[in-house]
Amino acid sequence: MALHPIKSLLDEFKQFINRGNLLVVSIGFVMGSAFTGLVTALVENVIMPLVAIPFGKPNFDGALILRINDAEVRFGAFLTVAVTFVLVAFVLFLLLKVYNRAVAAEVDPLAPVAPTEVALLTEIRDELRARGDTGGAV
Repeated sequence: MALHPIKSLLDEFKQFINRGNLLVVSIGFVMGSAFTGLVTALVENVIMPLVAIPFGKPNFDGALILRINDAEVRFGAFLTVAVTFVLVAFVLFLLLKVYNRAVAAEVDPLAPVAPTEVALLTEIRDELRARGDTGGAV
């Protein structure tokens, strides 16, 4: 009798695991992690060295340090993280713009648009009216 709740729990877990949404979320999470690595590498290895050109270093960790007694308040380290965040957000923004343009380019603006069901029914009604063949219903 004690096996029934366990079997029920295992069956419910099996249904949960086999749902498509869990698989989609898992794939999205893995792809997001990989994409994070890509964007981080771009910012750290390409963009931040460009920041080093005018400032001499690719980060501000050693700058803007306030020392009071034995405590250090490192404003420069925070500034480095803030600049990195803004740059990552900007890179993601640019990538999204490129992606949206690529997707929009796939849609052929000259391709004929299929009429909707309502448009087809309206066209049929108008054709029947033009023929004078209403059948008493239109």
